[in-house]
Amino acid sequence: MDRVPVLKIGDILLVSIQIDLDDQTALQLQEDLADRIVETGAHGVVIDISALEIVDSFIGRMLSTIAAVSRVLDAETVVVGMRPAVAITLVELGLSLNGVRTALNVDKALEILAETKQVHGVGVLAVADDDTA
Repeated sequence: MDRVPVLKIGDILLVSIQIDLDDQTALQLQEDLADRIVETGAHGVVIDISALEIVDSFIGRMLSTIAAVSRVLDAETVVVGMRPAVAITLVELGLSLNGVRTALNVDKALEILAETKQVHGVGVLAVADDDTA
């Protein structure tokens, strides 16, 4: 069985899917990614699907599940590199990908995650200030 590598860059995990995902590999990716979020304390996950030409309903649901699991583990997920045909297919299948943020490329995804981190950081400081007052 093929495994999709999960790379750590700072406090971001980068997943570049370069193979067609079968159901078992997709499930293994979900598990591997959840483990790596916990191990590394990553605050963000970028999933590059630019190499995928076809996304079926199972893979669409898998992306939504990864985003949900990541959120529970305090990490935001951004999917990048979605081809127009893939976007059209997902819409036609009725998959809204709840909780999945998208960006055109990795640079935009990193900007989104940096903004998210700043917002969360300000919120934490504000709570700490309120508690000490």
